Amino acid sequence: MKLKGQVAIITGAGRNIGEETAKLLASEGAKIAVVDSDKGRGDNVAAQINSAGGDAKGFVADVASESDITSLVNDVVSQWGRVDILVNNAAVSDNKHILEITKEEWDRVIAVTLTGPFLMSKYVAAQMVKQGGGGKIVNVGSTSGFYGRKRAVAYASAKGGVVSLTRALAVQLAPHNIRVNAAIPNKIGSPVGKSEFDPSRPVVNLRGRPGVPIDLARAVLFLVSDDSDFIVGDILFVDGGVTSMMVGE
Repeated sequence: MKLKGQVAIITGAGRNIGEETAKLLASEGAKIAVVDSDKGRGDNVAAQINSAGGDAKGFVADVASESDITSLVNDVVSQWGRVDILVNNAAVSDNKHILEITKEEWDRVIAVTLTGPFLMSKYVAAQMVKQGGGGKIVNVGSTSGFYGRKRAVAYASAKGGVVSLTRALAVQLAPHNIRVNAAIPNKIGSPVGKSEFDPSRPVVNLRGRPGVPIDLARAVLFLVSDDSDFIVGDILFVDGGVTSMMVGE
């Protein structure tokens, strides 16, 4: 097992990419803090992991709330004694044009999708430094953070920020043996904030199929395992080759 005895916090783990990542890391021996804003979803995923012989517990938190995050980290440490892995996966999208989005909608997307990973990383990294031994942080980005879109102006802006945040954290936390990387999906599983996955949704990529959550989960596992020990500050695209294609091809 690649993660035996390690403790992982995964945000937005109640469905889709977060759920699959939680289950995969658990199968490799990690103890999983299944974090979700919906208690039912988080508890359900934790129950499935425990039924399969793993060790998981559901935690409710709003990653835009600093008090929620400090309480979460304290509760996880009380449960398992340490934190070795953080996967910043939780996000919300606006799906709005610049001429129609409100400031309140903008603020909420930025708070969850960009400030959330900042706050989670701040307090989890402090715990990693305190306990010693280093750690691993993976931020889940999006191809939306690299290109302009006809909609989702706040989401694209937030995900672009996640890329820069990843590199800044990688530099600042490297002296503490904390590796920070990002995984960048494109249309993997259900749309952000939704549970329904439509396998017939048209996609244009080099693999000729929609991405599924396990595709991203396997990349996260690689980035938090010793297999990627010499990889830090990297931006790993898990997009079926979308970013390698010329527009219109």
